[in-house]
Amino acid sequence: MAVEKRLAFSIVQFLRDQTHCAALNSDEQESLEVAVQCLETTFKISSSDCHLAVPQPLTEIFLNSLLKNDNITIPETSPSPEDTERAEQLKNEGNNHMKEENYRCAVECYTKAIDLDLRNAVYYCNRAAAHSKLANYTEATVDCERAIGIDPTYSKAYGRMGLALTAMNKYPEAITYFKKALVLDPENETYKSNLKIAEQKQKEATSPIAAGLGFDMASLINNPAFISMAASVMQNQQVQQLMSGMMSNAVGGPAAGVGGLSDISSLIEAGQQFAQQIQQQNPELIEQLRNHIRSRSFSGSAEEHS
Repeated sequence: MAVEKRLAFSIVQFLRDQTHCAALNSDEQESLEVAVQCLETTFKISSSDCHLAVPQPLTEIFLNSLLKNDNITIPETSPSPEDTERAEQLKNEGNNHMKEENYRCAVECYTKAIDLDLRNAVYYCNRAAAHSKLANYTEATVDCERAIGIDPTYSKAYGRMGLALTAMNKYPEAITYFKKALVLDPENETYKSNLKIAEQKQKEATSPIAAGLGFDMASLINNPAFISMAASVMQNQQVQQLMSGMMSNAVGGPAAGVGGLSDISSLIEAGQQFAQQIQQQNPELIEQLRNHIRSRSFSGSAEEHS
């Protein structure tokens, strides 16, 4: 039953992620929430069963398996002039949908364009942008890889790959792709900005306190829901004791040293305890905050489409 529980846990995670999708209406979101409740009841699992989590999201596992048997062959002959013209029309329709924030319709248009012309890297790259707007980051990376395979000098494909990888918290890989994009387009300010963001997030991810929460606390400090939750967590007696001990040292207690705080481990411990309490109290809000930050962290939102 252990394997079935882990699979059910992955499915529940996938469904929870989908409930945060802006493209769903309230009825569709409610249907997903009911499905989650049914699965949790049937398999006797909950969002706190972190030991059941697998290293990769279910979507990523599925796509990786699919791609092993999805060897796209680029036709030796070019599409007909009629197909080329129609594909361009579909691409332009997709671009209009992107401007109107109809991202699912944009994906459909780009997919139809790809069906007519498999040799055009722009169609894959534009579809990657639409997937990213829908938080389908794994699909976005797959399309970027295809675009790069068709045209290794296409800088925009590397840049969009970097954005998707950053959103997936794969910062070292994202940094590599942003640097490749800058090699091809050295003066692009968007790539420079996103590279700095990825490098900063990589630094934050390697710090002991930031690792507890998985994102930058500074970007949440004005979020009312987070402030309310933090106030609740601070009522926890263990957290109060940690903070009290830390402040005693800070104001010149027996162990006080340079700067009034000699035991940095106390700060780290308090941060980790704080993160654990937040995660236990409201894991769904944590995920919502992550998605909220991801959607506002990059300079690609106003990016032109080809």
